[in-house]
Amino acid sequence: MATFQRARSEEQREIRQQAILDTATAMLEEMPVSAVSLNELSRRVGLAKSNVLRYFESREAILLELLDHHRRQWTDELPAQLDAVITPDAPVRERTQAFAAVLTRSLAQHRVLCDLLSAQAGVLEHNVSAEVAARYKRSALGNVAALAALARRHLPELGDRADGLCAQAVMVTGAVWTHARPSASMLAAYEADPSLAALRMDFTATLEEMLATLIAGTLARAEG
Repeated sequence: MATFQRARSEEQREIRQQAILDTATAMLEEMPVSAVSLNELSRRVGLAKSNVLRYFESREAILLELLDHHRRQWTDELPAQLDAVITPDAPVRERTQAFAAVLTRSLAQHRVLCDLLSAQAGVLEHNVSAEVAARYKRSALGNVAALAALARRHLPELGDRADGLCAQAVMVTGAVWTHARPSASMLAAYEADPSLAALRMDFTATLEEMLATLIAGTLARAEG
């Protein structure tokens, strides 16, 4: 555990902020978003909680910063993955399935991103100032636009509907992630009554099917 003195320059302040973000990232590799507390984060980074709040206004502000970072990192990886799989002159149905499959496989490898997305609206966007919220949303719009550009590149039939589709795809990802990780009591209920197992979701299979259906529906509406 590091022990820091108060930052006295902008460079020192940036070092403190990055140390806080790096520590929070390490915690998210060990535990779900719900278990990340400001007290434990402060202890691990070597700062009093009041000092951590000098750099970020709340726990949620820290996690929103990380969500933005992980979304940009994920989006940056997609072009090469999509180019390697999708054939430009393939039928639209084939390209749709391939696009959904690539997004799903990629997201499955970004566990922290999915966990943060699942907590975004219900947790992370609360207990932050309007300034932090606006800064995050502007960046989120940029991330959606980048994903939509990829969607239009491989599925030009989407046209202007690509942006809305991509925003919905991100929301669907967070929802499926939550439902694919049932509580211990739900797992016990599934084991006690196998008939309930039909309600249990596999993240990869469910997300790929939902994304493919979402894309197909959007294409159908675009044709209409």
